Amino acid sequence: RKLKPFLSLPAGSSLKHSTTLTNRQRGNEVSALPATLDSLSIHQLAAQGELSQLKEHLKKGDNLINKPDERGFTPLIWASAFGEIETVRFLLEWGADPHILAKERESALSLASTGGYTDIVGLLLERDVDINIYDWNGGTPLLYAVRGNHVKCVEALLARGADLTTEADSGYTPMDLAVALGYRKVQQVIENHILKLFQNNLVP
Repeated sequence: RKLKPFLSLPAGSSLKHSTTLTNRQRGNEVSALPATLDSLSIHQLAAQGELSQLKEHLKKGDNLINKPDERGFTPLIWASAFGEIETVRFLLEWGADPHILAKERESALSLASTGGYTDIVGLLLERDVDINIYDWNGGTPLLYAVRGNHVKCVEALLARGADLTTEADSGYTPMDLAVALGYRKVQQVIENHILKLFQNNLVP
């Protein structure tokens, strides 16, 4: 299927998707607050990986684990976006829902892929999240991993069956994107994956 506009070249162009976290907005918010962890929200604590304080907050109510902020981001989405793997692991064990989508369909998996956090991607995929989930900015986890030149993350997503044929509105597939951006290692990973599919008769 065709998705909404995803990328405009040249390579210096940025994804609309990434503006949610531009300039570590969360960090800027935190620095403007009093220097006490007690004053931080569960979302800020999750993004910072402040696990002990996060646990204390979550004990205050059963509904906090999946509580969205104004953009629909849950603590798990924030922790995934900032690569806080221990926090992600804890939240999942406590029952955080990895399938929740934010207001523009951002997912924990897409944001982890954007950051190249391969270990977190693996944890989320173990929970059977949709590997090809797309957001309203036209991105999938694989497209974001390619856009970020995150080789290991691209490998992990392909190994778990990410769709190589999904296009942005611009017509770019993951391979087209890698070529356009000059990401040779990512190209090689995709080429090797396609070759393996042919060898296993998985490509018509």
